[in-house]
Amino acid sequence: VQLQASGGGLVQAGGSLRLSCTASVVTSFSRYVVSWFRQAPGQEREFVSAINRGRSSFYSDSVKGRFTISRDNAKSTVYLQMNSLKPEDTAVYYCAADQQIIMSSYYTSSSYDYWGQGTQVTVSS
Repeated sequence: VQLQASGGGLVQAGGSLRLSCTASVVTSFSRYVVSWFRQAPGQEREFVSAINRGRSSFYSDSVKGRFTISRDNAKSTVYLQMNSLKPEDTAVYYCAADQQIIMSSYYTSSSYDYWGQGTQVTVSS
């Protein structure tokens, strides 16, 4: 499975961005749990959001109510709509995917076998 993350950029606080994570060389994309993590300079990689095969969504407390994750299995793509962006959302955003993962492991980066290359999101104040 190859993942391509895109959609990052520079935006002012309060603005919006939509990230995309597109999978290739994959069969049965619908069976994968796909998540977004982010990493700011000097900080650990942290969980942002996940969507599972049943389209249930999960969010960190820091983004809940502002970010929305969705998937289009026909396009093998997961989206992260980010609204009301804050300077503390500035980070490199990575998408990750895996089939064999239980719900309690969604939040742990080491649970995922497949990763995209990351896309930079910068929010100016």
